[in-house]
Amino acid sequence: MLSTIFRRRPLHALAAALVAPAALAVVTACGAAEAPTTADGKTVLRYQGQTGLVTAYELADNLGYFSKISLQWEGDTTSGPANIQAAATKQIEFGSAFNGAVVKLAAGGAPVQSVLSSYGSDDKSYTGYFVREDSGITSARDLIGKKVGVNTLGAHHEFVTREWLHQQGLTEAEIKQVQLLVVPPVNTEEALRSGQIDVGALNSVWRETAVGRGGVRPLFTDTAIFGEFDYGTYVFRKDFIAQNPEAVKDFVQGTARATRWLQITPHDEVIAKFTDIITKRGRNENLKLLDYWRSSGIPVPGAVIADKEIQIWIDWLERNGELPKGKITATELFTNKDNPYANGTYQPASGPTGEVVAAK
Repeated sequence: MLSTIFRRRPLHALAAALVAPAALAVVTACGAAEAPTTADGKTVLRYQGQTGLVTAYELADNLGYFSKISLQWEGDTTSGPANIQAAATKQIEFGSAFNGAVVKLAAGGAPVQSVLSSYGSDDKSYTGYFVREDSGITSARDLIGKKVGVNTLGAHHEFVTREWLHQQGLTEAEIKQVQLLVVPPVNTEEALRSGQIDVGALNSVWRETAVGRGGVRPLFTDTAIFGEFDYGTYVFRKDFIAQNPEAVKDFVQGTARATRWLQITPHDEVIAKFTDIITKRGRNENLKLLDYWRSSGIPVPGAVIADKEIQIWIDWLERNGELPKGKITATELFTNKDNPYANGTYQPASGPTGEVVAAK
């Protein structure tokens, strides 16, 4: 039996979770909105990374797309909600999470703003919600009274599961009878096959290896619900943006260009670059995850944020009684003003330096 499976708790409880304060190696003014600078005048941005993977902003740094900021790694994040909570509490300067979690955090009073899409789903990178082939589960109604394993609460897997159930015609009372259990991705396949859960959310390496072993099938996927869609964003605190506008602008333009680089660069070249970055940063990481990298997952050129990608989760929270109607609007939560693919600097179809590129 897995000791790492826990019963579902209310969504609002997750937003209250704090990550431990990160150690600050270079500067001591971690609580101030006025950011520290390097010896050559660059603004230091502390962040939490992802072990075994390269983020778009780390790629941007490697490609030389930043001129006014210097990134400082403060460890790896445990989840999207924890990552943006760390940004909101000034342990780091920016974080990334599912947009529903961003809405929830902002609605709770955290002064944060999204500046760039950070992840999404496309035909190569997506989350599947799998059942055993012999389970007999074929519809949303079959999940009433059943258990669904998700990686964390208050984030992508929970919101998408509950939205799918709603779209399939279940009432809110029926949806509440579907139990969401926290299962670490490394244990999800085992929990599914052993019957501890009835549905398991799987993506990337976990999806591909489970499918390769057979005996499981997707009940639904996130792309089947929304198509290709941006699901998460990078957020900064509003006070940091106000006092360090040039640093934020540099982060956005560089990360947008790096995202575009990922969207148009051949797969083997991307993997070679990621391998070089991970090897050189010397964190003793396993390179195996790179075997399962398929795409950036972001379908929109340069990771420009669309109003609907925020509004759909505001509507969801309002519908479920977790957010007062009209308390917050999508336009309050994000801006594209610094994104070169939105502000007229580059045409959407152009590459990371403004060059014309062939259509995918």
